[in-house]
Amino acid sequence: MQHKQERVAVIGAGSWGTALSIVLADNGHEVRLWGHKQAQIDEINEKHTNEKYLPNIILPKNIKGFFSLEEALNEINIIVIAVPTKAIREVIGKIREFQKTPLTIVHVSKGIEPDTLLRISEMIEEEMPKELLKDLIVLSGPSHAEEVSLRHPTTVTVSSKNMVAAEKIQDLFINQHFRVYTNPDLIGVEIGGALKNIIALAAGVSDGIGYGDNAKAALITRGLAEISRLGTKMGANPLTFAGLAGIGDLIVTCTSVHSRNWRAGNLLGKGHSLDDVLNSMGMVVEGVRTTKAAHQLAKKYNVTMPITNALYDVLFNNVKGKDAVDSLMARVKTHEMEDLTNIVDGRTLLEK
Repeated sequence: MQHKQERVAVIGAGSWGTALSIVLADNGHEVRLWGHKQAQIDEINEKHTNEKYLPNIILPKNIKGFFSLEEALNEINIIVIAVPTKAIREVIGKIREFQKTPLTIVHVSKGIEPDTLLRISEMIEEEMPKELLKDLIVLSGPSHAEEVSLRHPTTVTVSSKNMVAAEKIQDLFINQHFRVYTNPDLIGVEIGGALKNIIALAAGVSDGIGYGDNAKAALITRGLAEISRLGTKMGANPLTFAGLAGIGDLIVTCTSVHSRNWRAGNLLGKGHSLDDVLNSMGMVVEGVRTTKAAHQLAKKYNVTMPITNALYDVLFNNVKGKDAVDSLMARVKTHEMEDLTNIVDGRTLLEK
């Protein structure tokens, strides 16, 4: 595939930011990878590795590490934001201080801000002056950084309020290993990407307890019903949750040892405390903060989210994982089709 050569800054030199830098570099773009640790940037520039986050991977030579955010963004008009949700406002605030020209921002983080209950695109829009924000695109889907860096086949989705801009980002990233689809449902793509981390934590808890595939299949399926219920109430298209940003991301995050949310849940299920788990991970576990946000969203929109509520109790109310799973099994009986039939414009999906 021929790509028009661009100069792109990737903000966040963790595993996902680095893996996406490899995709962009493979496509012939000049990539500036920003990180907040000088030693890590020196390693990227001198050894072409990022061992803490992507062990045994050699980075292409057209990825250059930057410690200065201002230098990284000099003469740049496309940036990829790959920092944890809790760092989004801080990073955009720093960019705002020196940026003079409008930016196309692609965000690849997955989360919802507790208390404000804002999606990441909404947080960026709040922090970035309108005159500096040309377009805002989200990239999401079933994509472990470890596999992307090995150039294993991966498919993702891009979405934006401006679909012409989304198609440009599709062209920027797409190659023979990394297939990119477009989806106009920005809300659904962001909600699916954020909430699947909650279900992955729960799946990890179930596996940690020693429950089997039956329990995990139930959690994934019922988890998808919860995500769809809340997402449609927030304005998403329910069909998005049947796609890459919904069931696709849910499957990969709930079933893979690469998933830090699954690994964190697994340790919780084995009896470790939340503090010990988070200290031992060495990377941000987005699902923990997102569980708090989703618990608040469920109340705000009056949506039933039993798995989210059970996990909230495990994380924040000292309920044991086994007790939480057992309480889910003991819930009042209900009809499956009540959940599978989402209301869209007064009609059910089954009627459309």
